[in-house]
Amino acid sequence: MTLLLALDTSGPAVTAALHDGVRVVAAAHHHDARRHAELLAATVSEVLAAQARVPAELTGVVVGVGPGPFTGLRVGVVTARVLGAALGVPVSGVCSLDALAEAAPAGLGAFLVATDARRHEVHWARYRRDGDGHPVRADGPCVARPADVPTGGLPVVGRGALLYPGQLGEPPAGAPLDVDAAALARLGVRASGVLLPPEPLYLCRPDAAEPGARKRVLR
Repeated sequence: MTLLLALDTSGPAVTAALHDGVRVVAAAHHHDARRHAELLAATVSEVLAAQARVPAELTGVVVGVGPGPFTGLRVGVVTARVLGAALGVPVSGVCSLDALAEAAPAGLGAFLVATDARRHEVHWARYRRDGDGHPVRADGPCVARPADVPTGGLPVVGRGALLYPGQLGEPPAGAPLDVDAAALARLGVRASGVLLPPEPLYLCRPDAAEPGARKRVLR
């Protein structure tokens, strides 16, 4: 029996889903960029309760590892690792941009995914479809200013396009803005070379920095 928990906090959304090895059986999605830590445990409990399941029944955990802002991203990764250690089940990572690509409209052939990296930058990656119609990452993930993203005229999926339509173009109709754990769960089950260690994928320097040497005070 498979019961995979998928979760992601790499962007403004807090999202979790359950996959039974055949299909996604429960999913929950909340949007609050400032309350990842408060919302994630409740969101996981929500999807488990929707199927009358308990954590001990989980057979694995998959987590979006970014790229994304530092604080929110760490919440999901640490939660996944703690759950895995407590339950004795494997924990894997998936690039969060891959999960966004997984949820892109099927009619998009080649396209880009772009998310907010703050500091007026975006995280981006380029995708193409394989023979089965699944998106495959062809370039990235990278971080750049919107004007420097090499779109090549391709459509751009994700919140980055919503934030910078002048540089990236309007997101296509029906395209996701944020990661949905349902798509992440499907990737985790398919596991076609996309699984990574459950470590945050940081592409930007943190806002916080170690303090320098103390300055000498002259009296």
